[in-house]
Amino acid sequence: MSGHSKWATTKHKKAAIDAKRGKLFAKLIKNIEIAAKMGGPDPAGNPTLYDAIQKAKKQSVPNKNIDSAVKRGGGLEGGGVNYETIMYEVYGPQGVALLVECLTDNKNRAAMEVRTAVTRNGGTMADPGSVSRLFTRKGVVVVAKSQEGKDVSEDDVLEATLDAGAEEVADLGEAFEVQSEASDVVAVRTALQAAGIDYDSAEVQFVASMDIPVADADAAGKVFKLIDAVDDLDDVQNVFTNADVPDEVMEAVDA
Repeated sequence: MSGHSKWATTKHKKAAIDAKRGKLFAKLIKNIEIAAKMGGPDPAGNPTLYDAIQKAKKQSVPNKNIDSAVKRGGGLEGGGVNYETIMYEVYGPQGVALLVECLTDNKNRAAMEVRTAVTRNGGTMADPGSVSRLFTRKGVVVVAKSQEGKDVSEDDVLEATLDAGAEEVADLGEAFEVQSEASDVVAVRTALQAAGIDYDSAEVQFVASMDIPVADADAAGKVFKLIDAVDDLDDVQNVFTNADVPDEVMEAVDA
């Protein structure tokens, strides 16, 4: 049941770097606003908002920023923005596929910026449906191995979540990633909480149904350059890819 998700590991490390740069804060605040707008401002009755707040707190977003985002999204405070979600489909070097999820108040600006970043960094825009068919919506819960007062093992995670719908547990190095059906993500994180295990994030993501191996450091570098260029855009919330980069190639790229 255990697997090693290379892209998940990379994304986990990248999130830590983004947090240090402060790049992640705006994206987390957007998620909170949208969740509050869609399901109401009460986290107790809005699991998506609860998890968006949890993720923001784990990344040290100040409580006042979180509270303001909840109020704006829930219509309790002025200044809210009408965001819409748009997905762009992209092919990168080595035939790697990317799904680019935007949350924007100006879809024309988002489209132009994504297209420019893609074409300038070795990618091409794909026809709708040609890339998305390679991905499946999954519930993804990230659990830190080292928690206050204890270490969490893979067996601990499996025992807590198996009956709640967990399908796979992947080792990310410093954390575990628990995958489930999208509809089971709340049940999985609730089961972890009931077992006394904390979690870093719980959300629905697009997971590749089949990975594309990228076994060359030069090619991998080009793939990550494209991903970084797109991910750095203000309107882009998430980038999902089916790139599978071996550890030794990742080390060569990092070097």
